[in-house]
Amino acid sequence: MYTQPKLMDQLRDKIRMKHYSIRTEEAYLDWNKRFILFHKKRHPKDMGAPEVEKFLSFLAIKKNVASSTQNQALSAILFLYKKVLEIDLPWLKNVTRAKKPEKLPVVFSRGEIKTVMAHLFGTNWLMANLLYGAGLRLMECVRLRVKDIDFDYRQIAVRDGKGKKDRVTMLPKIVEPYLRQHLDKVKILHKQDLAEGYGEVYLPYALERKYPRANKEWGWQYVFPSTRRSTDPRSGKIRRHHRDEKSIQRAVKNAIRAAKIIKLGSCHTLRHSFATHLLESGYDIRTVQELLGHKDIRTTMIYTHVLNKGGRGVISSADILN
Repeated sequence: MYTQPKLMDQLRDKIRMKHYSIRTEEAYLDWNKRFILFHKKRHPKDMGAPEVEKFLSFLAIKKNVASSTQNQALSAILFLYKKVLEIDLPWLKNVTRAKKPEKLPVVFSRGEIKTVMAHLFGTNWLMANLLYGAGLRLMECVRLRVKDIDFDYRQIAVRDGKGKKDRVTMLPKIVEPYLRQHLDKVKILHKQDLAEGYGEVYLPYALERKYPRANKEWGWQYVFPSTRRSTDPRSGKIRRHHRDEKSIQRAVKNAIRAAKIIKLGSCHTLRHSFATHLLESGYDIRTVQELLGHKDIRTTMIYTHVLNKGGRGVISSADILN
């Protein structure tokens, strides 16, 4: 006798059919559970736009969440209604929107970058130099595959970046010898995994079915693999996933602290600094936009605020008098 899967199982299946990442899956499931609990476990099919509006307004007013957080919750709930329940909600007009503060990016000077790098070692130093030297986002760096590194053309292919876009950025010359040494060690680790009957790596979308042997090939392995094998939550297979991003986040935070820099920096500050320093060096803003993978030039233009002339690139009238 057929029994219909539970709502969260249906939601999970739909998310996987869309090939969304495991992080998106976890976030969407969590937001919909919170939405249902907020309304005393009422079934979503018995609710509609007013209940969604009430929940989103609660997040903004009572929980004081950021606009990006509120938007993620909205996307998760709309996915449930549209893809699982097949219900189109009317436009949500009465939602109290979370305010989106206009924050300028934190940028380190070249001297501060050198000081931070001096307090990083081994793989952490290598990853930090890719964040700064190639302008990579944290997860783009963590998810790099061996085949994405091109030493001959000295470039890095960023696959499936933010907005599901591919792009190419430079491979910093300073990291080349260290990256080669690092990959030699990773290759030895991969050979050990193969010898022990493992060596598989996660492949995106349907590539695992299309190329059944690719998941054990050297080119598909992560540049920064985890130190231990683990069970894939979706397939149940034992694999070596990429390194946990929290380790490099902690290392960079500790390096900033050790460098006695009072700015509230993070891994993403290295990417901000990459963009700003390129513009300071006279590179065209369109080139910087492409290297960063920004869809809109206005996103890149925010880095012009620190181009050697203070706020908005204007020389102070006090300095003109003197």
